[in-house]
Amino acid sequence: MRKEILYELHSPYRESLKVHGFCFGQGEKTACIVGALRGNEVQQMYVCARLIEALKKLEADGAITEGCEILVIPSVNHASMNIGKRFWPIDDTDINRMFPGYHLGETTQRIAAGLFEKIQGYKYGIQLTSFYMMGEIIPHVRILDLGYHNIELAKAFGMPYVMLRRPRPYDSTTLNYNWQVWESNAFSLYTTHTEEFDTPEAMHMVDHILGFLNHCSVLQYRRRPGYASHVVTDKNLITVQTSISGLYRYFKDPGEVVHKGDLLAQVLDPFDAAIKEELYASVDGTVFFRQKSHLINQNAVAFRLLEE
Repeated sequence: MRKEILYELHSPYRESLKVHGFCFGQGEKTACIVGALRGNEVQQMYVCARLIEALKKLEADGAITEGCEILVIPSVNHASMNIGKRFWPIDDTDINRMFPGYHLGETTQRIAAGLFEKIQGYKYGIQLTSFYMMGEIIPHVRILDLGYHNIELAKAFGMPYVMLRRPRPYDSTTLNYNWQVWESNAFSLYTTHTEEFDTPEAMHMVDHILGFLNHCSVLQYRRRPGYASHVVTDKNLITVQTSISGLYRYFKDPGEVVHKGDLLAQVLDPFDAAIKEELYASVDGTVFFRQKSHLINQNAVAFRLLEE
């Protein structure tokens, strides 16, 4: 293993931001795994840490294929993580909306440019990321339908679902999009947890990644039995919203099967706990996403259901 500083941003007021990469094997730029681009992505950073732990053992055992290089980057935005913010502390911008970056631009544009200069050109690009809405979601692999995607490769992770999504305008500045444009096979992996680490889930995600790399002949690894992935699109998702604000009490978790008419959640009056609204499943399906906050706003997305 080789530990390198991939990018360094100097600061006149505090310690420099140093983005570290952990390299395994030597040769062709084969696989790159990127963790926390946002300051609250603790689970994503932790998955990378456990992946590094596993790759150390595999490298020592000679299990990495000759001529292949694997790069793991646990955290990019630990400056925000250190002060408990999701986005860049100064201007609240998102590094994952700044790719491929600009060396003479704003701070997050420069970070994105410096990072992308190091990680473009890898055959496989894997990003551990979080959902844009705060809550809990079914673990899945997501790919953008840009014409360069490979659904069969996405299935090789052995995760329950492969989400194929048509890109929206803002996707053009994400890491996944730009990896694909620069001819990498790009995948975004979503975990249920974000702001707290969960060891069993992290180890399952490590197993999915190593199993994928084994499938691609990057290393030798005996994985646990995976799933026969279901391919879905965002058209399969049914949104359940609130019509009033209040205390939010939910009864279903991500991954639970629900039937039309099942009670999903209640919105309570914050002063006397009277039930102000009840949310019901409008279709038969599976809970794909659930709002986590116990205070919810009017017209907020409380659930997304994956229709069967």
